[in-house]
Amino acid sequence: MWLILAFLSSALLGCYDSFKKQALENNAVIPILFLNTLFSSLVFLPFIILSANTHVLEGTILQVASGGWEVHRYIVLKSVIVLSSWIFGYFGMKYLPLTIVGPINATRPVMVLVGASIVFAERLNLYQWIGVIFAVVSFFMLSRSGKKEGIDFKHDKWVYFVVAAALLGAISGLYDKYLMASPEDGGIGLQSMMVQSWYILYQCIMMGLMLLLFWYPKRHQGTPFHWRWSIIFVSLFICAADFLYFYALSLDGAMISIVSMIRRGSVVVSFLFGALFFHEKNLKSKILDLTMVLIGLFFLYIGSK
Repeated sequence: MWLILAFLSSALLGCYDSFKKQALENNAVIPILFLNTLFSSLVFLPFIILSANTHVLEGTILQVASGGWEVHRYIVLKSVIVLSSWIFGYFGMKYLPLTIVGPINATRPVMVLVGASIVFAERLNLYQWIGVIFAVVSFFMLSRSGKKEGIDFKHDKWVYFVVAAALLGAISGLYDKYLMASPEDGGIGLQSMMVQSWYILYQCIMMGLMLLLFWYPKRHQGTPFHWRWSIIFVSLFICAADFLYFYALSLDGAMISIVSMIRRGSVVVSFLFGALFFHEKNLKSKILDLTMVLIGLFFLYIGSK
């Protein structure tokens, strides 16, 4: 069941990346990120209120568990990690082609793999290791494709932004497993809906402060903000994708290294968007890079059966 949920989350995540790219084109990053967290908060706030004041959601997967500061401090840290990843990722995506950003993000599970092996003692079999090798090779091939567009992976700061976002995303994935794993398995056993609802709300507060303190006073000095309806779709797709992701991780037997790798299959959706709607260049060489990623995902999948 957790594998199916991971694949569904992957498809939604690809749509999220595509709408995010459209929203960021020649647009200010900070207000878009704030609106993303605001609309996402509005999606989950009713569940928080209903769970705290009624019994309507009791016993359902939409119920938000309650807890004091001893629990919420872990969720605040989750918010800081994810928001840091998003800030790097949003800026990187604004200045790089979607067909470059997607495959870079697809190497994130390799980082998760190393961490999962160290922290959770997850061990991969031969098929899964073959998948990892394909993912690593695809990254080096992608750097060659990027050079054809004047993107030097060694000296382009936006590439480093995307890599930083991927690294922080990998840390977030490992932290998710820790948050939702049972105490017997080395975690603290938080409810998935509680983590998702509150971490988004805390992100909104943090982004609101950042907007008021750093962006608004200097709003006329940088790229102006333009409202686009795709901003709402960014929030809706990330909410749906993360809901399935958190639910998958909460199920018995779910491996964070495998869930993370499957989620990176979102690169297929975002790649198609980049080719069809953004008319990005050098698609032939990038298709080979993408194929390497997909082969890696395939080996990881059959290795988890």
